[in-house]
Amino acid sequence: MSGRVRQHAAAPSAAYDQVARALHWLVAVLAVVVVSLGWAIAEAPRNTDSRALLVLLHGSVGLAILALMVLRGGWRLFHPPPPLPASLARIEALLAHANHLGLYLILVLMPLAGYLSIAAAGQSVGFFGIAAIPPLVPENERLSQLAIALHLAGQFLLYALVAMHIAAALVHAILWRNGILERMLPGRRPG
Repeated sequence: MSGRVRQHAAAPSAAYDQVARALHWLVAVLAVVVVSLGWAIAEAPRNTDSRALLVLLHGSVGLAILALMVLRGGWRLFHPPPPLPASLARIEALLAHANHLGLYLILVLMPLAGYLSIAAAGQSVGFFGIAAIPPLVPENERLSQLAIALHLAGQFLLYALVAMHIAAALVHAILWRNGILERMLPGRRPG
């Protein structure tokens, strides 16, 4: 902590717009779903229909997250987030920006690595059983193995970034009461 006293009941910060909030919470829910499916895949017996269904759902939700993150990034280009309160120390603002950037990157790179692991194995990727995305890269076993290794290792970075994000939100809401968390909660009017 910076040594200065935190103000309670600080002036409310401007809220994110409704689209940004909806995308945030939709991606958050889908991230919980995709992680849960990933854990279920690890426990499912190999070469079974139930495992194949879990893999299909995991990949489909991952592709949905990728599409939403691309949409979210595009939305953010034209609808910048509200500024952080001036009461935040520079290091706190820097850490917040770094965490957000890390989350954006990992939530794009994880689905891409998952897709690449399957596509480089010469297989198409199903999307909820209603469409298939063909392999857009040549078959390459080494690339497939590298992509799956990155996908599996990346989960731990995702866990760390999400844990830091949630911990910071709770500190701002419970200890410092400075309105940072409320900026992303549903029901708040932007501005």
